[in-house]
Amino acid sequence: MSDTSDDYVYDEASGEWISAAEAASNAEAGQQIEVRDSVGNLLADGDSVITIKDLKVKGAGQTLRKGTVIKSIRLTGDSQEIDCRYEGIKGLVLRAEFVRRH
Repeated sequence: MSDTSDDYVYDEASGEWISAAEAASNAEAGQQIEVRDSVGNLLADGDSVITIKDLKVKGAGQTLRKGTVIKSIRLTGDSQEIDCRYEGIKGLVLRAEFVRRH
């Protein structure tokens, strides 16, 4: 049996031999997607955002007014979309370009 702490792999980016665990963590960090709001602020899970314009919500027959605060967002894995909850609207997904961090 081999222990992963004994395995080393060649890292082409740095030109050095690194442990397999370090290589795995570097690969995982490289796959994380940055989501930025309308003014360039980095968004994270749990942030609160404010809408920057009136948004018509398809299927809900409702409009989110400019200045509406949306609490506790979740990132979806897409660099342009955030998943959020708002009273009366299920499964609300907003484009990051229409919000700014609160």
